[in-house]
Amino acid sequence: MRHLFLFLALILTQPVGADQSAPPAEGNTMDNARLQALIEGIATDIEGQPGYWRFDIESFPVSVITDEKADRMRIIVPVAEVGAMDAERLMRLMQANFDSALDTRYSIAQGLLWSAFIHPLSALSDRQFIDGLAQTVNLAATYGSSYSSGALIFSGGDSQGEQDKIYRAIIERDSSI
Repeated sequence: MRHLFLFLALILTQPVGADQSAPPAEGNTMDNARLQALIEGIATDIEGQPGYWRFDIESFPVSVITDEKADRMRIIVPVAEVGAMDAERLMRLMQANFDSALDTRYSIAQGLLWSAFIHPLSALSDRQFIDGLAQTVNLAATYGSSYSSGALIFSGGDSQGEQDKIYRAIIERDSSI
């Protein structure tokens, strides 16, 4: 399975955010209906309802949660139980949050370590959602090795040269991007 991750994960040729930072065109804001269509385009066996979806990507359980009234969206993937983590591992997670997790973050809640991407819902573009999904899964997949979201690593941090790649395969699942 690890070889599948390495095979599927190619780095994008341009930096994350280069062509995806612009919000959706006016009148074309993200909502639950549009998000549902995106999810159906890249995943199978989707459970849930508008506002909460659960599906697997590359054998990782993904949850997408929205609140249209609060204009928030989050993609989360459980990574590991926190109880046995030592200070060295927690330090490495914080280093990754600085330079290799990029738009995703390691987070702790309910006794679990999570990979999380959080964004305002209405300003979210299709490309940003797919990219956020790819980064979130890749960050979970590289826990214990490169601790990377897969897109790039910012200079000045401690993660240079430790990047595995999974992310491109998820991006390519949706042909409209």
